[in-house]
Amino acid sequence: MNFRKQCKFRKGGQRGFTLVELLLVLVILALIAGLVLPGIIGKAESAKAKAAASQIIRISMSVESFYLDTGNPPSSLEELVNEPSGVNGWNGPYIKNSLLTDPWGQPYKYTVPGEHGDFDIVSYGADRQQGGEKNNADINSWD
Repeated sequence: MNFRKQCKFRKGGQRGFTLVELLLVLVILALIAGLVLPGIIGKAESAKAKAAASQIIRISMSVESFYLDTGNPPSSLEELVNEPSGVNGWNGPYIKNSLLTDPWGQPYKYTVPGEHGDFDIVSYGADRQQGGEKNNADINSWD
């Protein structure tokens, strides 16, 4: 049986892939995606946690610079960006406003005086709730 005779068996003599062949390819692609995507997503969340830890270090350094310039820690993180009224010696902005939110889009929790030091800075992680483990763990300035 030659190729021209095989094509006659298809509807209208058209050449192309059958529905079964297309579905088989889609199933194979879905299986591959199911194996690869969980690893990629896990890496992205881990990268966000590392970025939050780095941002907390930068914010902490900015709070310390504010303290050295004014003699008092800021009452809120916004004072690192915008000059507060009635504060002498402010020499900011000390940090970019965009760094005051964690990689999950939530503002960092800043407490002064802190329970673990002069001030505490916390991101509640991916779940945006206090506590948690792994990717949902809190990231803070005292660990």
